[in-house]
Amino acid sequence: MNLHYLLRRLTGRATCTKHSTARLDASARVFNIAGDNARISIAAHSIIKGELLVFPHGGQISIGSWCYVGEGSRLWSGAAISVGDRVMISHNVNVFDNFTHPLSPNLRHRHFRHISERGHPADIDLGDAPVTIQDDAWISASATILRGVTIGAGAIIGAGSVVTRDIPPLCIAAGNPARVIRELTAAEIVGNTAPTTDHFNPPLP
Repeated sequence: MNLHYLLRRLTGRATCTKHSTARLDASARVFNIAGDNARISIAAHSIIKGELLVFPHGGQISIGSWCYVGEGSRLWSGAAISVGDRVMISHNVNVFDNFTHPLSPNLRHRHFRHISERGHPADIDLGDAPVTIQDDAWISASATILRGVTIGAGAIIGAGSVVTRDIPPLCIAAGNPARVIRELTAAEIVGNTAPTTDHFNPPLP
């Protein structure tokens, strides 16, 4: 049972729309600052243990079916974060479709003061650019996905990577900034081979 979610629902605060089979773990947090339940949607059989947040100036998070979002992970949206079906997002992953603060030091301080004194502003430009994580992708622990990035279907992002540009489908990418290490083999794609020690194997979520 997620007491945070239940309390927000009971007090009339916006949360999300979710399929009856989707599950918010006790550690999950849903911050719908936009005030519209439709801004965050979770499809069937998905398990959320991390944090989902949409800003009041914009933002939308959609999570497909049979997805996993690990504990300590954060998806913060001011534009749109789209997660396909069967996507695995491990623990302590960050997915940001915006800068989270203005680049100007003066505007950044004014932004912070507005948040601390009156809450998040509804009329700010944070350089928002949509993030798309396509079906069957796997984002390993402590990776960061930045604004405007598309992760291709079936791609694997290595632990601790920082993704600043699009990653093609069916490949392994790692590093800071992340780059493609290699493509998945045909046997790996269909599941007819066991991992070997000379292959890059991100930790399971």
